[in-house]
Amino acid sequence: MVLAAPSLLAANFRCLADEVQKVEQAGADWLHLDIMDGHFVPNLSFGADVVKQLRPVSKLFFDVHLMVQEPSNFLPQFLPSGADLITVHYEACSDLHAVLAQIKAAGLKAGVSLKPKIPADVLQPYLAEIDNILIMTVEPGFGGQKFMADMLPKIAGVSKMAAERGITVEVDGGINPETAKLCVEQGAEVLVAGSAVFKNDNPAEVIRQLHSLGEK
Repeated sequence: MVLAAPSLLAANFRCLADEVQKVEQAGADWLHLDIMDGHFVPNLSFGADVVKQLRPVSKLFFDVHLMVQEPSNFLPQFLPSGADLITVHYEACSDLHAVLAQIKAAGLKAGVSLKPKIPADVLQPYLAEIDNILIMTVEPGFGGQKFMADMLPKIAGVSKMAAERGITVEVDGGINPETAKLCVEQGAEVLVAGSAVFKNDNPAEVIRQLHSLGEK
C-alpha cells in the first residue's frame, strides 16, 4: 500500500484549515508538516502553535518533520502539539538516541531523515528505535525543487534495511505521479507531495494516481 502525504509547505497560508480539509476530503492519508528554523535549513516555516491549531480540524495522521538544529530543544513544544510522528534529521542531533527515546516516551512514532549527501548506513545503530525513515530527494529547505533521481539507489537500499524491521520508508522532494512511480519501484511507501497536490485544480486525482502506484 502507498500512502499520500501532502506537504503543508505548498498550501495557501491565508486559509490553512481550509487547505488541510481540502486534501483530507481528496483522499490524503497523512499531512506532512515541515518545521524550519532558519539555521539547519535557510528558511522559516511555522511552529508548534500552527500544528496545535490545525489538529482539531483534521483526522489525518500528522507527520511533523523537524528541519531544525538540535531538535531536543524543540520537542517540549511539539510533543504535545498533536503530532502522530515526529521526524528529526540525523545530522542535526548531537545525541540521536536520546532524541528518539524522548519522542517514543511521549507515545509518538519516531522518524529520522537524511539529507541527500548522507549515506543510509549511518542509521544502522538506530534502527531498533526508528519507526520511519524519510529520504530527502531534494536539498531540504524550500518547496518546488526538482527531484534528484540519483537518490533512487539510496531508496532501494533503505527499503531493504527497513523491511526487515517493519520501518516505514517515506520520500520527500520533487514528488509527483511520475517521480513517485520511480520511488515506489524502489520500495517507498509514503509519498510527500507538495505542489503536485496543493497547487493542482484536482488534488483528488493526483492522490488517486499516487495511491494507484501501490496496487499490485
